[in-house]
Amino acid sequence: NTNTVTVSGGESYFDGKLSQQIGYGILGFLITILTLGICYPWALCMQYRWRIKHTVIGGRRLAFDGKAVQLVGKWLLWLLLCVITLGIYIFWVGIALEKWRVKHTHFAD
Repeated sequence: NTNTVTVSGGESYFDGKLSQQIGYGILGFLITILTLGICYPWALCMQYRWRIKHTVIGGRRLAFDGKAVQLVGKWLLWLLLCVITLGIYIFWVGIALEKWRVKHTHFAD
């Protein structure tokens, strides 16, 4: 059962399955825990890629081209800034991460 919204040029919908989301969530959690957080950017990219791959906007499927290696340096910088600011910078990390994710999201066609 897929909910759809019709916009100019076609329908918009998400066709991912709950079982897939649970699987990717568990895998990302295990990878993060087993590597003591070092591979968290990889887990994020894996989950973003799955979510975006299953999103269609106006009849056009989205794609994500972000790589974990692009995110590792930023992640380490953000962690350092969080330590230096005694955690205050964490409020900016979510926005910075969202900007990076959107920058690497495009139409697949």
